[in-house]
Order: sequence, then C-alpha cells, then structure tokens
Amino acid sequence: MSAREISGPSAIEVRGARVHNLRDVDVDVPLDRLVAIAGVSGSGKSSLALGVLYAEGSRRYVEALSTYTRRRMSQAPRAAVDAVTHVPAALALRQRPAVPGVRSTFGTATELLNVLRLMFSRLASHLCPNGHRVPPTIDVAAEVPFSCPTCGAQMQPPGAEALAFNSEGACPTCEGIGTVREVDDDTLVPDPSKTLDGGAVAPWQMFGFNVQPDIAREFGVRTDVPYRDLEDWEREIVLDGPEEKKHITVTSKKGVHDLDFTFRNARLTVTEELRRADTEKRLGRVSRFLVTRTCPDCEGTRLSPTARTPRIGDLGLADATALTLDDLVTWAPTVLDTLPADMHPMARELVAQLTSMADRLSQLGLGYLALDRAGSSLSTGERQRVQLARAVRNRTTGVLYVLDEPSIGLHPSNIDGLLALVGDLLADGNSVVVVDHDVQVLREADHLIEIGPGSGREGGEITATGSVDEVVASGVSRLAGFLDGSADVVVREQARPDEMFAGGTIAMGTDTVHTVHPLEVSVPHGRLTAVTGVSGSGKTTMVLESLVPALLASTGSSDPRSDENRGPDSGASPLPGHVRSLESSGIRRVHQIDATPIGVNIRSTVATYSGVLDELRRAFARTATATEAGLGAGDFSYNTGSLRCPRCEGTGRVVLDVQFLPDVDIDCPECEGRRYAPAASDYPRQGVTLPELMTQTIREVIEVVGDIPSVRRRLQALIDLGLGYLTLGEDTPALSGGEAQRLKLSGHIDRGQQDALFVFDEPSVGLHPLDVRTLLTVLDRLVGNGATVVVIEHDLDMIANADHVIDMGPGGGEAGGRIIATGTPPQLADDPDSVTGVFLRRHLA
Repeated sequence: MSAREISGPSAIEVRGARVHNLRDVDVDVPLDRLVAIAGVSGSGKSSLALGVLYAEGSRRYVEALSTYTRRRMSQAPRAAVDAVTHVPAALALRQRPAVPGVRSTFGTATELLNVLRLMFSRLASHLCPNGHRVPPTIDVAAEVPFSCPTCGAQMQPPGAEALAFNSEGACPTCEGIGTVREVDDDTLVPDPSKTLDGGAVAPWQMFGFNVQPDIAREFGVRTDVPYRDLEDWEREIVLDGPEEKKHITVTSKKGVHDLDFTFRNARLTVTEELRRADTEKRLGRVSRFLVTRTCPDCEGTRLSPTARTPRIGDLGLADATALTLDDLVTWAPTVLDTLPADMHPMARELVAQLTSMADRLSQLGLGYLALDRAGSSLSTGERQRVQLARAVRNRTTGVLYVLDEPSIGLHPSNIDGLLALVGDLLADGNSVVVVDHDVQVLREADHLIEIGPGSGREGGEITATGSVDEVVASGVSRLAGFLDGSADVVVREQARPDEMFAGGTIAMGTDTVHTVHPLEVSVPHGRLTAVTGVSGSGKTTMVLESLVPALLASTGSSDPRSDENRGPDSGASPLPGHVRSLESSGIRRVHQIDATPIGVNIRSTVATYSGVLDELRRAFARTATATEAGLGAGDFSYNTGSLRCPRCEGTGRVVLDVQFLPDVDIDCPECEGRRYAPAASDYPRQGVTLPELMTQTIREVIEVVGDIPSVRRRLQALIDLGLGYLTLGEDTPALSGGEAQRLKLSGHIDRGQQDALFVFDEPSVGLHPLDVRTLLTVLDRLVGNGATVVVIEHDLDMIANADHVIDMGPGGGEAGGRIIATGTPPQLADDPDSVTGVFLRRHLA
C-alpha cells in the first residue's frame, strides 16, 4: 500500500452536536494541530470542546476496558451528538482544577519532590547510629552493607520513602502537615468582665457544660467575681485544671440534686469537642476556639528528625524544598562537586531529570514558587499550569488534549512559555484544542473555530472557521477587530492625571509579609484602579491579604464576598499585624466579587439568586384562580411548594442508573425540566404560567411581567449586565465564571456607592474581548455611582481602560513584592522599569 493509502484521518468529524445550547453543529476539527475555539461567554465553546470532543474521547477509551474495571471508574455520559468520528483518546485540563488537600505541596503536585527525595536518599551524607556523619558513597545506591568510618557501626541509610512526609518521613507531632491546631486561649474568655457564673467561659456555654462553674467552686475558684479579677492559680484551674470528680449540688426545675461530676477545664472542653466533631457544622463551632500554628517540632518542614538529617553539601531536604524553583535549578548542578567520581553518572542522571522537569515549570512563569509551598495556597492559574507541565512531561503520542482557558492567571510575558509547551505536545504527535479568549493565544492557532453569534439560545452555531486570516476575512467574525488590531482599545472616559486623587485617597502602609516588601500604597477614591504584575509579584498579598482585611477591620464590615455586606456591624477591629497604617477615605463597605460558581446544586437558579422568583411567586399567588384555590406564595416554590413536580422534587432532572454504564442524567419526563407539576399550569397570570416563564430568557420575561416594578428593575439590571440571554430556570452552578461574576453584581449596579469599595480578582477570566467591553461598561457604571473599584488583572484591555495602574514586580516571589510603577495607562506604558508597561505600550499602539 502507498503512504497515501495508509495515512490516518486528518480531522475529527462532529455531526449533529446538541450538547447544552449547540444547535445540531457540524464541524471538522483538524488533528495534529493547535485548534482554538472562541466565542462570547455562553456561546457554546466549552460545550463543543469538553461536552463533545473530550466527553467522547474519554468515554470511548473507558469503554474499551473491561466491564469490571469500568464499574469502578467515573465515566463521562454519552454526548448528545449524532456522530463523532476519528476522535482520539482525550485528556482535559479544566479551567478550575480542584483545590489540593493539606498534604499537597508544589513539590508533590509537580512530582519534583520525588526526584529530590531520591537525590537525598542516594547522594547525601548520612548519620550513623552513633551520630557520626558519613561521606556520600555509592554503596547506598548499590544497597551494599557498609560501616561508619569513624565508629564502625553498620549503616542503613533511609530510602526515598523514608524521606516522604506523607509516609515514613512524617513529623510525628504534626503527622506531616507542618501545622498543628491548638486551643486559642484568647477565645476561651472573650469578655473578662463576666463572672464564671455569668458565662465567662465561652466553650462551657456553647457546648452545654453549664455545671462546670459549680465544679470549679469545689476547687476553691471564685465564680461570682469578674474573670479578670481572679488570681493566677484560679485562672489556671479554669483553663487547665485536673479531670477530678467532685460532688456538687445542682438545683433544677425538678428540685435539688446531689451529683458527682468530673471537671472539664476550658481547654479540654474544646479538644474533646474537636475529637467528636463529625460534621462541618460541629467542626465550625469548635474551630472558633482553635488557632493553626507552625508545628514547633519540625518548624513547618513536615519532616521527622530522621528525614531531616541527610545532607548534600550544606543543605538538608527541608532546606532544598524551601528554595524557589529557580534557585533549586541553580543549586542542582553543584551537587556533583560534593560527590566522589564514581557517583557522578548517577548524580548527573538525577540532576538532569530534576532540571528538565523544572524547566517546563519555569517556562510557564512558576520559577518563583518554592517546593514546600502549600498546594492549597496556589492560585487557579498556578494549579492549571502545574497540570499542563505534567501533561507535557508524560510525552504521550496520539492524544487529544483539551485545554480550558490555559491562559488564566498568565501575565502577557508568560504566554510565549505556554505556547512553547503546546508546541511540545504537538511535536510529540498529539492534537491540542484550546478554549481561550486571549488574543495572543488565538493568533497562534493553526485553525480557529468561532461559535456564536450570541450567548445561550442566541449562540450555539459555528459562525466562522478556518485559519486566523480566513476568520478575519469572513466578514461575520466578532473577533476580527481584535485579531487584526483594528478594534478600539480604550472604550471609557478616564480620569485626567491631575484630577486622579481629587475625590480622596485610600492610603495603606504595610510591613514585610511573605515575599512582599514594605509598601506604601495609594488608591484613588471613586476611580477604577488596576493592580498588575507577573504571577507571584505580590498583587494578591497587597490587595486581598492586606487592603481588604484592613478596611474590613477599620469598618467592622462583614464578609466581603457576602451579598449581605451592607455596612458596619460590630465596630472597628485592630488592623492586621502587618498593616502599619490605613486611611480609608470614607469607605464603609467592602465587596469582593469573584468568579466562583454560585450555589452548590441545581436548586439554585437565576430566578432564585436574583430574587425575581420571590416576587413572581407573590404575583402568581395574588391571581384570582390561585386565591380561589387557597394558594399562597409558598405553594409556587419549586423547592418546597405544593405545586413542585413530585417526580424530580423540583430539580427538573432525574438520574437513571444503568449499572456498569455511566449514569444517564435527563430532563424529568414528568415536568420536562420545568420543575413544576402539571397543576401549576392551572394558575396563569396574564395568559402565562410560572413554569413557562422559567424556560424563557430574561429578555423575553421582562416583556411579559414588566408590569411588576420590582421584577422589571431586577431583570433590567441583568440585561444591562449582558445577561439577557439567560433563562430564569438556568442552574447557577453551571454558569461560566464571567456570568457568575456579573450576576453577583446585579444587586449593586444602580445604588449610590460613594462609601463602597469593589474588589475583583481577575474579572476578565473566561471573557471574550466583547464581554470585557461589557464588563468595562458595568465597572464604569459603578464608578459613576461613586464606587471605588480595584481589579487585579493581566488582561491588557482591562488595564488600558483603568484610570490608575499600580504595577508590581519586577519578578515573582523573592524577585518581586515591590511597587514598580504607578500612574495612568499611558504613563505606565512609558515607564522603562515596568514589564507590564512593555506589553501595554504595544497594545495601546
């Protein structure tokens, strides 16, 4: 056969895709190429990439396994599509990887720690049983018995597993976590002016140990004087007294009782309740009396004393994991200098393995991270880049990689590193599909698929496909102006430099915290300020760990992520320890708006979150037919009302168990996904029923029930936020990050906000350039209402439209943590010290 006859297919062929809002989509996705899928938020990009390509690629691979194996694996359901042919086995790197547990570190997540532990097992000098340090020897790796040259004792150096803090090498005190939870004495008696009889000891009151003051009296402790007036020995009994049984007399409604009770001091009350806490609620009640501290025995290294003893040169394993990735790569080649010649071949191989793994991560801008950095403290973008680096390192062939927003969290200076890694995947014979909005990424695609033209019901179609040039020339692409640079960059009126701080200044001074140096920060009141800089430069520390908690403390405000954050609730509190000074410029409320999903299950919908359903239930309950039937607003609730669908209990969905095949999730056959029983259709309002309204878009609903002022106002706010395409019954957990973010803003958009600060952490994540324009309009409206808005951003369109920019850097980690430049976007673009300014200058040009 000729080469032409045996060559494989050139594209994945998708026919009749109907996942979510896709409308019988037919499309060919080239193989062995970088294919980008773009479109406005909610257009159907992820439905095609993850709901069709990845779902079918992974499902078919799993179906090739035995029935026994499949029953023990989570499986993707069959996609709603007529046909998908030539789809390879698929792997997905999702937009928001799960937050790792307490035992995860940057070192374990990247598997660099595996190599490092092996180096310290094989290449280090070890201690003999008598404490003498034995020089490195090849006998360790050869597993040949040898003796200490000083005392002759037989040596059994630890293996790599004995150096692992998740197994044999764990610190016995903290069990390898690096921290311990201790009782916080300051919380046990929050009000020292109270007496023990009056409830001074909070855990005794909270956990129902009201007889403890009576027992304390048997020790001689005075229970009728303020706690602060007790002698030191009395306080010691209250906090740490012995578990002795005492005979006491208790008076209750049933009379006087003589009983024997064992004393439980305040600290013991907390630790015992912690041991018994078997639910999140109980754990939350106990946690208020606990504080997490660095383990005193291992000093946070997580390692046992034995695991801390091997040394390579001057470093132990804990010292090496505390190095940043860049410093570790610099150190690794010097290991050979500490070893005899016969160990060099093995050492070179281990060092080469370590540096090749580290190089991938450095390419993605993660060189500032230390291996002992807790995995849970990594940002979403950092976790995703770790995933990507691991995928490349596996050197697969013939796999379809579906990358969901791989540019998240990346400064423009790191995009080239991302593209280099994608190039490595392609060079190894894989296919790559990216869902992204970053124009820098889209311009590098071999093939571009644009979905739209709008969102929700107004999207779900292929509007343009082909090379980037072909899409630009198509005449129908909504991306064209951004791809060829013809679209306007600045789309809002910005404050003049000489008027920037005319409305006041929020000023903060901080001391060193993490890798951030002492700062003096000035944020203009009533303006849009962008905080920029490469990953790890200190943006989050400055804004979310310093400015926000300092303002919350000064105003006594509630949780900034809560919609109920309406102002001061308990008076001012002390500033965070590292914040030296704060001038709040009249700020009384702080709102932190992020892109995390809304709600945890499908019972949360656009209608319930926006408050529209409450208004509609009351309106339908007032209709003549409902009043005649004796129905109230509660009956029209799809969660608990009498009119909810009995089959799905108001969820609109039912799950079918088909044994060893994946569960099938379908619209409820009883209510057809409308959540209500058929009886709900007997109570129309102006010719439309509530179940019908739940299936309509916001733009359609406002035309039908706009006569209700409160409903019209809420729906119009959603339309103004660019969410008019959503249906009232849309599940909020399924909304994209950008949609969730805008929905959270809906309650704030038309209020006076002169005393409010709004903080956004990368609000452009997941947004098409046109959606960024919509977001800018929303932010401009907040500023117009007097709000002070701070955004942590990498998106150049967002930065270019800010009034004021604070650029941090110049690098990440130890190389960052300083304010490099401040000013208007043009001023930043002209600053030679700003890395962000270099890319902003090109963008503005």
